[in-house]
Amino acid sequence: MQTVKKIATSRMPTSHGDFTLHIYRSDNDPQGLQDQVALVAGELKPGQEEVLVRLHSECLTGDVLGSRRCDCGEQLAKSQETISKAGCGVILYLRGHEGRGIGLAHKIKAYALQDQGRDTVQANLEQGLPIDARSYELAAAMLRDLGLQRIQLLTNNPEKVTRLQAAGISVSRRVPLLITPNQNNAEYLQTKRTKLGHYL
Repeated sequence: MQTVKKIATSRMPTSHGDFTLHIYRSDNDPQGLQDQVALVAGELKPGQEEVLVRLHSECLTGDVLGSRRCDCGEQLAKSQETISKAGCGVILYLRGHEGRGIGLAHKIKAYALQDQGRDTVQANLEQGLPIDARSYELAAAMLRDLGLQRIQLLTNNPEKVTRLQAAGISVSRRVPLLITPNQNNAEYLQTKRTKLGHYL
């Protein structure tokens, strides 16, 4: 079981509402090369259950550069909006999860393969990489530090539910997070639905 330590906290006003930002550092990353982020809306009470939580995988291209090849940036914004409206909830921004855990360079190579006709799953496999290399143990450790053991998970990905529960966090309900496809990501989303089992 991985452990984390909260190393910094600050108020974080955003265009979607006011949050509190916590920075966590893993014991396996003493230099803080991939410090993790928890964005909290409202006040979390010890032992509170059914809190709405989003596990958002880092996506430089979608979250920062506005790529239309995925739905990540839109999902992040909608998560902030949804949790802010709920009045209480958590977004974990999980660094090291770029490209479902294969890293930025491999993700861009996968994009090039997709331009040649592969889908997102085939593009990973052709590089000799797993379809999904992400781990959620750090996410579980962060949630435990925030006093959360039973949550509602804002996701379309059933595998996130399974893996988070395997890491010791109970998921009482999966809450959908649906984004309207565009001409650049429609096939990508279709592959996530048919090959990865996403509820889209």
